[in-house]
Amino acid sequence: MLNLSPNNINDFDKNELSALTRVERNKSSKNLIRTIYGLFILIIIITFLPWTQNIRSNGKVIALRPEQRPQTINTVISGKIEKWFVKDGDIVKKGDTILFISEIKDAYFDPNLIGRTEKQLKNKELSVASYSDKVKSLDSRVDALIETGRLKMQQARIKYNQAQLKLKTDSIEYHTAQINYKIADTQYERFEKLFKEGLKSQFELETRKLTLQRAQANQIAAQQKMMQSRNDIIDAKVEYNSVDSKYRDEVSKAESEKFSALSSMYDTEIDVTKLQSQVVNYSIRNGMYFILAPQDGIVTQILSSGLGETIKQGDAIATIMPANYDLAIEMKVRPMDLPLIKKGQKVRVQFDGWPAIVFSGWPNTSFGTFGGEVYAIDNFTGEDGYFRILVSPSKNQKKWPKALRVGGGSISMILLNDVPIGYELWRLVNGFPPDFYANNTTSKTKAK
Repeated sequence: MLNLSPNNINDFDKNELSALTRVERNKSSKNLIRTIYGLFILIIIITFLPWTQNIRSNGKVIALRPEQRPQTINTVISGKIEKWFVKDGDIVKKGDTILFISEIKDAYFDPNLIGRTEKQLKNKELSVASYSDKVKSLDSRVDALIETGRLKMQQARIKYNQAQLKLKTDSIEYHTAQINYKIADTQYERFEKLFKEGLKSQFELETRKLTLQRAQANQIAAQQKMMQSRNDIIDAKVEYNSVDSKYRDEVSKAESEKFSALSSMYDTEIDVTKLQSQVVNYSIRNGMYFILAPQDGIVTQILSSGLGETIKQGDAIATIMPANYDLAIEMKVRPMDLPLIKKGQKVRVQFDGWPAIVFSGWPNTSFGTFGGEVYAIDNFTGEDGYFRILVSPSKNQKKWPKALRVGGGSISMILLNDVPIGYELWRLVNGFPPDFYANNTTSKTKAK
């Protein structure tokens, strides 16, 4: 240095500067070296201490089962608000009346609508019974016609057979008459020849001629009788076919009337079913004027207020929080962390509003956290690109606070593997994900 300053550094008394004196001693330099070595050794020891890897994520408290979550109460039918039975914050039981509404549709204004519909239903049921009796009567008529037709057919068949037998008899008689005529003709010719020879008298010839004429008359009568028998056979056959056709037509007509009655009965039964459905619907609709609590809970907010106000079908009128619910935590994890998580995995939870001292790497030394386990894992990502995880209370650890409410916030730590702190620092510096360990024992067992 140029020592341009009037104050030289050597022109002062070192005894007045005690700090400088202590630094310049040999003993102080040794202490500094020992301290540095000690810190270095301590850091090396710390790097080998165990550290529990974990996945941290913010979440919120929800009800585990869907029927235990906050729900809105909707009206099934349209109506006009007549009377409220609850207000915000009221405790209700299942089936308690929340609201009474009146009808606004003109189709249901009639106060005796159910009674009138039931009367129509009874009349339709009587019509069904009448059609049923008519069908039974037509069945009996069809059976009677079939039986009568069968008897008439037998009678016509017998008559036809009689006509055939009569034809055979008349044919025999006609054949006999033909033979008699031929004999009489031959005898007449013989007598006539003998008369010419003078061997027979005129009287005997005339007698034989008379016999011939009688034989001829008998032949003609037998032939006519045979022809009449043939005509009778035709008439019997025509009558047989006529009886068959007649009773077929009558049976078909009766069956047609029966099927018409059945069709009318089925149509009336459809009307009966519709009226039965209407009666039930009207009865159910009358019960819907009173809107009831679906389960035990607390009315959190009335959404439709006032008297005389109309509400539409499906409108929400109030929200209710179930009285009994099982708590769970809904948290989101990154896709790169999802392979590290499995059902039943241990979780440490810190709830908003509960004081806690948290050491993420040493969960056993944390204070104010509560135990949980992974209950369910979504198989698809949400709109934000994260997977949803549900955490339920751990059965073997301290119970979650009773004062917890659905919708509260939380910070969850899913516990993973135990690794040295040095390794964890190296992982964080390089931005690597937590380790994923496969169960080698299980895989070896499966391989065997």
